[in-house]
Amino acid sequence: MSSFAGKCVVVTGAASGFGKAMSEKFAAAGASVVVADINGQGAKAVAAELPDAISFQLDVSSEEQNRALIEATVEAFGKIDVFCANAGIPHRAKMMVKQDLEEFDSMWAINVRSIFLAAKYCVPHMPEGSSIVNTSSIGAKRPRPGLAAYYAAKGAVVTLTKAMAIELAPKIRVNAVCPVSAPTGFDMNAVGSENLSPEAEAGVIAGIPLGRRASPEDVASSVFFLASDEAEFLTGVCLDVDGGRAI
Repeated sequence: MSSFAGKCVVVTGAASGFGKAMSEKFAAAGASVVVADINGQGAKAVAAELPDAISFQLDVSSEEQNRALIEATVEAFGKIDVFCANAGIPHRAKMMVKQDLEEFDSMWAINVRSIFLAAKYCVPHMPEGSSIVNTSSIGAKRPRPGLAAYYAAKGAVVTLTKAMAIELAPKIRVNAVCPVSAPTGFDMNAVGSENLSPEAEAGVIAGIPLGRRASPEDVASSVFFLASDEAEFLTGVCLDVDGGRAI
């Protein structure tokens, strides 16, 4: 495992799921970690389990709160070496024509504007060689019915990642991961149930050549690689973490 000793890593959406796994992986590699989430108590609980971490309650759609997150991070650790813009949320699965405007707009505020705001305030505090890793979705590249607004927003994350990579090179690398379905809080928000039904899960797995859904650790390992020195010549990459689903 690469060492992140002496480096500061910020993870949003870090109280559970992918973000929690990212926080744990970077911490195990020696990083100081900022665990940020709208669930403040959950963020505190994750940070308390890590050797050198602080928590921050964050609404990623708020400009003021993003500014405050960066100020708190710089005050605590002096810089930001890696920013994992992981926070995001789907809408309840439904056909697009049955969706209201407020819900549609929330997909952009939480899944896209959050990345713009994070970059706006963190980039001035990132030294040369730093890295931003955004969380998109395999549905950004291969959408399926029922989550059109969510997939459109995640498609914007793919394009934004590439545009950021051009603008911030060569000082800062910007990449993204595009995960397939995973047993996280996503299911609760998308289908209204903590877990998929056996029939629904079998249907999802049938479309994944490697025969299972993603785990938080799968996604965290991919983010960790993209942020590491081993990926120092990669920027603008939107890595499919999907067990072959996009094929």
